[in-house]
Amino acid sequence: MTTFLGNPVTFTGKQLQVGDKAVDFSLTTTDLSKKTLADFEGKKKILSIIPSIDTGICSLQTRRFNQELASLDNTVVLTVSMDLPFAQKRWCGAEGIENAIMLSDYFDHSFGRDYALLINEWHLLARAVFCSRYRQHHPLCRIRRQYQQRTKL
Repeated sequence: MTTFLGNPVTFTGKQLQVGDKAVDFSLTTTDLSKKTLADFEGKKKILSIIPSIDTGICSLQTRRFNQELASLDNTVVLTVSMDLPFAQKRWCGAEGIENAIMLSDYFDHSFGRDYALLINEWHLLARAVFCSRYRQHHPLCRIRRQYQQRTKL
């Protein structure tokens, strides 16, 4: 059972498994433009999904992933949260991270529903990491959804 702050939570949709195809998305960037999975065609994609950039663990995860993984050849790190694009942009500026690709699912929560990460009770995304290879709709090579009682906002 998945919990948040010690209480059981539910998700919409079927949880993706290793080998499932990556689902396309349309998410809002910090400059309010839209990005889709197809925009990163030909690159290895690390999707780092977090509940909120304004929490210690999420901030640390985002900083670390961008430091360690974004420098890999032909690889992009896409950080997805429900935070408003303005908050994501403010965080990047405050942390001095210039090349992070921050994507927001605030508008319609479609990413959260399609990837079964939307916590119904809180309208936040559960922490997860997905990686996908070069082509759009390529099978996901690793999936992890993690929300446990010890995870706190």
